[in-house]
Amino acid sequence: MRAIAGYLAVSALAMTASAQNYLGFSTGSTKIDGSAKVQADYEAEFTAAQNLIGAPGVFNAARLYTNIQGGSNTDPIEAFAAAIATNTSLLLGIWCSGTTTIQPELTALQAGLTKYGSKLAKLVIGISIGSEDLYRNSVTGVKNKAGVGADPDVIVGFINDYRTAFKSSLLKDVPVGHVDTWNVFPNATNKGVIDAVDWIGLDEYPYYQSGQGNTIDNAANLFKTAFDAAKAAVGDKPLWVTETGWPYTGMTWDQAVPSVANAKAYWDSVGCAMLFNKVPTFWYDLEDDNAGNNESFAITDSLSTKARFNLTCPPPGVVSSSSSAASSTSSATKGSSGTKTSSVSKATGTGTSTSAAATSTTTTNAGAVLNLSIGTIVGVVAFACLL
Repeated sequence: MRAIAGYLAVSALAMTASAQNYLGFSTGSTKIDGSAKVQADYEAEFTAAQNLIGAPGVFNAARLYTNIQGGSNTDPIEAFAAAIATNTSLLLGIWCSGTTTIQPELTALQAGLTKYGSKLAKLVIGISIGSEDLYRNSVTGVKNKAGVGADPDVIVGFINDYRTAFKSSLLKDVPVGHVDTWNVFPNATNKGVIDAVDWIGLDEYPYYQSGQGNTIDNAANLFKTAFDAAKAAVGDKPLWVTETGWPYTGMTWDQAVPSVANAKAYWDSVGCAMLFNKVPTFWYDLEDDNAGNNESFAITDSLSTKARFNLTCPPPGVVSSSSSAASSTSSATKGSSGTKTSSVSKATGTGTSTSAAATSTTTTNAGAVLNLSIGTIVGVVAFACLL
């Protein structure tokens, strides 16, 4: 065990949280074999999350990337029914990249509300209009071939479309946000998006921050630095941590080594010390659900409630030290700003959606949520996923 330096500033992070601090996982809409998840799959996932042995709280929230059930055009995602059955809070997502309209998403969400009414509405804690769209269209995102994104004016337009469509619905008081990487928010051209939402969700992966001393021992420093930069940019808007984690297997990125020991060290130094029960947090992830990812981040196998490492948080001020944080390097292409560079998306939404390589004018059908794998959306790594 080793003492954590004074870089945590937990109280500052806690100040950005909303009244209730949710614990959950980000979850894609497909299984590892690429098939669409159905209600039973989501129920098993949500139940396992709520019963994790040694967890620092109950993980009874889930972040979705789409409202559309895979294999359909506008049918509501079956995660809705699963959430009702397991009393799981939902951070809903509307996929915005690679499309000129979010009407299919809005239709699916309305269909869900019509079918489930207040049983669904009372579980919705927020809705994100887009996920890493600004990053993918940024200079860094284009350089890293992160896939099709959306410009800020497009995202603002989609935010307005959602607000107009649901202003008199059961979701009229649900806070609206946008999820992206930390480094897009300091860019003044994206200020319109910040102004248009109620909260900001940040995706941050120190693991991918090659060229910045991305050893496991420096991960917490990198995470907080990214968070502070994003916080300075978004001002008084609450920050939600919508994705973060460390892989247990995969490629070595510069000085970042995937291993179970390092995944545990990251859980302790970032999750336990900075996030859990302090800011709304959606870890990435509970189970592997995308075979296209170069790295595996899942904390459990086969939805076992016994995770691959001890989930119990260490006493305040200490964190387990990893003995496997080797400094070997990889020749793979890496994003200098800590962005993910695989070509498949972790955030999956199934159906006839466009792929990360599709043109940005393609309409998102049936939950068309591009399968941008955690490896796919590069450069976001340094995203302050903190809330």
